[in-house]
Amino acid sequence: MPTDLATLAQPLSDGNVRLELRTEDHREGLQAACAADTDIWEIYPMSMLDEHFDTAFDAMETFHATKNWINYAVLNGDSVVGMTNYIGADPANGVVEIGGTYIVPQVRGGPFNLTMKTLMIDHAIACGYTRIEFRVDTRNARSMAAVRKLGAVHEGTLRKNRITWTGYVRDTAVFGLLADEWSNRT
Repeated sequence: MPTDLATLAQPLSDGNVRLELRTEDHREGLQAACAADTDIWEIYPMSMLDEHFDTAFDAMETFHATKNWINYAVLNGDSVVGMTNYIGADPANGVVEIGGTYIVPQVRGGPFNLTMKTLMIDHAIACGYTRIEFRVDTRNARSMAAVRKLGAVHEGTLRKNRITWTGYVRDTAVFGLLADEWSNRT
């Protein structure tokens, strides 16, 4: 059986890739990181830009504490370059989602993102989780390709299941990665 949330909620690092539990100290750096790609926020459930940032940052802290979310600031060395989360951690069933991820364009699509996700997957499995989920807006082809490269399997699409901050009603692709699949990868 997976460990409690306190054990899952640990800082993680590998070289310059650092995941710190997100705090108020990360607010300014995260705001700057989020502003590095203004176009991408059109396909996120919420906006982390301009006048929306403080409201979204504060809401995440309150909401996530009640929903078994573990919030991370993502750092490249000492610079905040984004955020990611364990979502809806369910120790009783051994399931946790990795999502709500944003990283600046300079570290997307390469070894930085792979290292970040590997840290999170390895840690979740070490804590006893046997299933990792990813839920991606179907308009986000880049993110869907990235989770497929991890070995996650597209298990289906939830049609029109979430209204984004723009009012768009999105479809969500659901991917699953099992612990034994991860440990058997080449």
